[in-house]
Amino acid sequence: MVNIKELNPEASPQAAFGARVRSAREARGWKQDDLAEVVGYSGRHISAVETGRKPPTLRFSRSIDTALGLTGTAESFERAWGEIRNGSLLEGFPEYLGQEAHAAEIRLFDVGVIPGLLQTPEYASAIEEGHVRRGTLTPEEARERVESLAERQAALVRRIPPMVIVVLDESCIRRMIGGTEVMEHQLSHLIEFAEQANSVLQLAPYAIGERRPFNRLVNLLTLPDRSVMSYVESETNGHLDREITSVLPLVRSYHQLQAEALSQAESVATIEQLRKGTP
Repeated sequence: MVNIKELNPEASPQAAFGARVRSAREARGWKQDDLAEVVGYSGRHISAVETGRKPPTLRFSRSIDTALGLTGTAESFERAWGEIRNGSLLEGFPEYLGQEAHAAEIRLFDVGVIPGLLQTPEYASAIEEGHVRRGTLTPEEARERVESLAERQAALVRRIPPMVIVVLDESCIRRMIGGTEVMEHQLSHLIEFAEQANSVLQLAPYAIGERRPFNRLVNLLTLPDRSVMSYVESETNGHLDREITSVLPLVRSYHQLQAEALSQAESVATIEQLRKGTP
């Protein structure tokens, strides 16, 4: 007789997901191999997801939805996967992403890494591959992060696109990510971004020193109703803020940062020199 492992759906969102897969499968009278054949995975993979030993992926969730007729419904496994994924993001970031997709104006600042909205697929993949090597992500999770970033970027391509203003610390373009070819492509992409009618790109050079007001990621959104919200992030914490008394000082500091930064023409010239390998 097969030893069926007892499941505890309350142990974690991942455990709840697995318990739902088993319940839905058994309700149809299917064995694990039956479901596996329908969705294109092995029976061992189905077992691992059901018992929480393997995290669900976006592709797996969509395959289950297709097999069970749940695509696009409130009960879809894709939606459950999204809740698991968002639960692993820093506090405030899932809500920020929802607002970013509708913002009239987006202002970004970052240190050490190109912001996600401006990353090429190769650059983003190199970053996620670093997580895989350190054991903090599985290869499948890394691929899904890159795919999710592409969807985030695509959400900004609309009839009336938002104004996107980006100030990059010089370290963003100096830090080598993914090797020479990846960086050359990424720097070329930054130059193309600067040429768009709805964009502004500036570099905050090392030379401004202590006059740089921010030391970490700062995002500011102006929404269609002209309200402003901020999202700031450290290595382990994220904070979304709508209170004007705390958001307004960040807006003022961002304006001061732009005044200290290179002009867009100077910034593009610097990036172009670095892209060509000239000092």
